Amino acid sequence: MALILAQMPLLALHAQESGNGGQPVFIRDAEIENYLHSLAAPIYRAADIDPKSITILIVKSSTVNAFVAEGMNEFFYTGLLQLTDSPEQLAGVIAHETGHIAGGHLIRSEEEMKNASAEAILGTILAVAAGAASGSGGLAAGSMAGGTQIAERSFLSFDRSVEASADAAGMSFLDRAGISVRGMLEFFHKLEGQEDLPKDQQEEYVRTHPLTRDRIDAVQQHLNASPLKNAKLPDKFYVMHERMKAKLLGYLQPETAMLRYADDDPRLSARYARAIALYRTGKPDHAIKLTDGLIKQEPDNPFFYELKAQIQFDNGRVDEAIENYKKANALLPDSALLQQAYGHALLESKAPDKDGARIDLALQHLLESNRLEGREPLTWRFLASAWGRKAEITQDTRYEAMATYALAEESAAQGNDKAAGQLAERAMKGLPKGSPYWLRAQDIKLSTAPDEGGDKKGKKKGGD
Repeated sequence: MALILAQMPLLALHAQESGNGGQPVFIRDAEIENYLHSLAAPIYRAADIDPKSITILIVKSSTVNAFVAEGMNEFFYTGLLQLTDSPEQLAGVIAHETGHIAGGHLIRSEEEMKNASAEAILGTILAVAAGAASGSGGLAAGSMAGGTQIAERSFLSFDRSVEASADAAGMSFLDRAGISVRGMLEFFHKLEGQEDLPKDQQEEYVRTHPLTRDRIDAVQQHLNASPLKNAKLPDKFYVMHERMKAKLLGYLQPETAMLRYADDDPRLSARYARAIALYRTGKPDHAIKLTDGLIKQEPDNPFFYELKAQIQFDNGRVDEAIENYKKANALLPDSALLQQAYGHALLESKAPDKDGARIDLALQHLLESNRLEGREPLTWRFLASAWGRKAEITQDTRYEAMATYALAEESAAQGNDKAAGQLAERAMKGLPKGSPYWLRAQDIKLSTAPDEGGDKKGKKKGGD
């Protein structure tokens, strides 16, 4: 549940929102991303797409929308996630967006991205895909340059024939994945009638995905003829979906969550939402008490330990948080976000570490996080800090150079080419020539250096 700005580590989301003019931001959460990838994987495979090649990004916004962009990226707004009532409905949206990817309906050129940014739409999506969205162990936020909804529509929308094509492809993928298209139809029915409203009153999904009666009828006809019409996903997906919605409500609208979920509500999802809401409203002791009850009920759930660790971390109980992050990582070792959060907590501990064992452990987990997800700016920032501390302990200047190299990687991931090139050049002076880090620093330097025409090397001038 960590809420951290890519540019300003350790600032909570409410502080970031106040300085962001109400614009959308990206959030990271290990549990929600795990659910979305688990739900989407069979759909991707049905489309002959490697699930690992798709990046799922979550946009914190009450707007109901989803879209795809260059680099095999699928963007889902929290407003859409919260609107869906079942995993089948969300699977229908995923299948439709995957239909856009399979059909090549992607925002493609860098010039298009620049034009969109100039129109103040959603910001430069290429920079986001390169790593502007970053986070720590749980829910974490990275800045997203905002813009007008009108410009967003002109940039992201497809015509009705393309939408129908994405529907057809999406339905075929759902069939192959053994998932009923009923969820897609139910989601369309939720939005039915929107096109009869004035444009400024329509949900953004309808504006960018023109929803016609022909599209709804086509899905209905497909469902009528489908042997999967009454098929249900395994129970675990209903549990994950319910907890996703409870978590988003508790985190993003804690006061509403406190009203919706009474203190005596025995349901696990209700207690989960309430624990998060209590944490978000400054009642950590009560939040931890509820979280301990969740852990007692599901002792093998890594995300409950993560929540407890985040509450402790944000309230200055770092060493206690370390123990719970350790448990979370043991239960889910392939989560880059949990590895990152554990490494960060180890860095923040004030306990004596004269022999550097804790810094070495932090490096171990941060490097593993980087291996699992290599373009996270915040991980590089933490690695820079860890290598800097290692240099202080060992008095070895090579670690200073590695810290500088990590800052070069952070700048490159954020799209700050000038700083990346300068830092990479400085790092190369202290790294062993020909070593892997030296070679990577050289790559950064060369890829960010302008040619004689003022463009970056390797980039064509004046076009795609």
